[in-house]
Amino acid sequence: MTAARTATAIYVASPEGDTGKSTVALGILHRLTATVPKVGVFRPITRREDRDYILELLLAHSNAGLTYDESVGVTYQRLHEDPDGAITDIVDRYHAMAARCDAVVIVGSDYTDVATPTELSVNARIAVNLGAPVVLAVRARDRTPAEVVQVIELCLAELALQHAHTAAVVANRCDPAQVEAVAAACKDLSPHVYVLPEEHLLVAPTVADLRATVDGVLVHGDESLLGREVMGVLVAGMTAEHCLERLAEGATVITPGDRSDVVLAVASAHAAEGFPSLSALILNGGLPLHRSIAELVTGLGLRLPIIASDYGTFETASRVAAARGRVTATSQRKIDTAIALMDRYVDIGDLLERLAIPIPTVTTPQMFTYQLMERARSDRKRIVLPEGDDDRILRAAGRLLRREVADLTILGEEARVRSRAAELGVDLTAATVLNPRTSVLCDEFAAQYAELRKKKGVTLEQAREIIHDVSYFGTMLVHNDIVDGMVSGAAHTTAHTVRPAFEIIKTQPDVSTVSSIFLMCLSDRVLAYGDCAIVPDPTAEQLADIAISSARTAAQFGIEPRVAMLSYSTGDSGSGAGVEKVRAATDLVRKRDPGLSVEGPIQYDAAVDATVAAAKMPGSEVAGRATVLIFPDLNTGNNTYKAVQRSAGAIAIGPVLQGLNKPVNDLSRGALVEDIVNTVAITAIQAQGN
Repeated sequence: MTAARTATAIYVASPEGDTGKSTVALGILHRLTATVPKVGVFRPITRREDRDYILELLLAHSNAGLTYDESVGVTYQRLHEDPDGAITDIVDRYHAMAARCDAVVIVGSDYTDVATPTELSVNARIAVNLGAPVVLAVRARDRTPAEVVQVIELCLAELALQHAHTAAVVANRCDPAQVEAVAAACKDLSPHVYVLPEEHLLVAPTVADLRATVDGVLVHGDESLLGREVMGVLVAGMTAEHCLERLAEGATVITPGDRSDVVLAVASAHAAEGFPSLSALILNGGLPLHRSIAELVTGLGLRLPIIASDYGTFETASRVAAARGRVTATSQRKIDTAIALMDRYVDIGDLLERLAIPIPTVTTPQMFTYQLMERARSDRKRIVLPEGDDDRILRAAGRLLRREVADLTILGEEARVRSRAAELGVDLTAATVLNPRTSVLCDEFAAQYAELRKKKGVTLEQAREIIHDVSYFGTMLVHNDIVDGMVSGAAHTTAHTVRPAFEIIKTQPDVSTVSSIFLMCLSDRVLAYGDCAIVPDPTAEQLADIAISSARTAAQFGIEPRVAMLSYSTGDSGSGAGVEKVRAATDLVRKRDPGLSVEGPIQYDAAVDATVAAAKMPGSEVAGRATVLIFPDLNTGNNTYKAVQRSAGAIAIGPVLQGLNKPVNDLSRGALVEDIVNTVAITAIQAQGN
């Protein structure tokens, strides 16, 4: 491993347990993967008997392609038996994996197997031997500002004694009311101390965690809701009306199975508007629900998880109280919250700059998607999501709001949307929810639509009915500048999403063709492919429109547009109707936008491979360096993007619609939550350009 690579390692260490070290490591890793191409993760000391959940969490966000086994050093037992030999092994294993990385996040031990005051010293020794500066994480919870300072000073002295260099300190899990006081107490310390408030969500157990801790069985409810975090516990020993007074959002209620009054009251409250959405109901004592009560609960269509346990009330409550949640690779809400917390309170960019992280010469998918989020956040726009009855949309909305990527309007019946979001553990407090069937805007929109379409024979009565459709209502929100853009299609066809935009928003003045691009994130760069989704067999004029629109869209996302008009022939080497169409389109592009770098007709290999380009089209400023690739027809484009996506492992973001006066984007009906998040960010950036 070279010295330059070693200098980019960061060692996250702590002097005790429960410091939230994984939150700190995750925040640093997230920013690193957006900065350099290959970031690895290393755990010098791990348990032999269990998989390390922190390592699995971080590996899920790493981009170096290393396995779990390649990312671990030695076991605690090995360290106990031979400390010096163990450190030698750690160094060897670290360098073997770090040689394949541009930067490495190293996460120190957890104070579960080695509970001695010397553990920080061991971590300091390892950090020195790996040539890694230390980011120290300490616990501020249950400490006064003076006590936090004292802990930090003791730790810094211990690290210095081992000749470790401390780059920064994070005082984590601080009482939110004490953040400013702790920061003020630490301001004269060196290095800089960042203070993070306690975020209860990060340590909250899930319903599944509680089911496991009480050895319970799910007897009713939606199994998909077992991943919801439990934000409080109520042991219902009082009468039903007093239980109702004490219900809180996200709480789990514990009650004996024969307390039918409490079960009915809690179940009804969870289903009723105006009451908190609960996370679960635990029936203890091994007492099943009375048959009639069970039938009534089923009749309510209740999705609330109901768990039965054989333990008594005291044992059940004790076990639940002791349960503690973890930030794991599958807890997306906690992951988003942890990253947002680090982004808000720690200047990671400044920290990495002081660690001399090299400037990348490539753009990886992680870098590009991070840049999308940052661009969207820099000038937040208002985006409407018409499909508020789709769980993927609600989950994506929660992520977007937590990361402050955009301001959201969601369409649907408000009580139903917010109730389902609460069941999913999604916070939509910051979102606006509008019902297209009852909104006060309906009459205004109907009149506007009837006027816009009167030449097509649309009457006001017809417009009133049409405007209740979520796609039309959402498009009218965009048309009236109530929102800046729309993302739809998770549960609707492309035609259903795009047709209202054609009718209402219409095309830009100098473009007569609505088309699309896919942003293809390869391992080391991002290319724009157009058109792969909208125009089946474009004419030369339409192909020119597609090329000009694609170049503009690519530039919006930081891609320098060098346009290749693709064909089965390069330059003057071939002929035929298809080639002539591309040649004519290329000439039109040059006339309409003389400053745009464009080449065509050109074959794909000559467009992207410098060696082939030197042989087939020497001297071209586009050949071998093309960033925007325009396909001659939809058949070619759609098949090519899917082939590259599946065979080369590229991430395809899109389709991104272009040519409209205002941004409207279509989702695949198989879209994942991550796809929706990316598409909303893209739509927001397009709105910034408008």
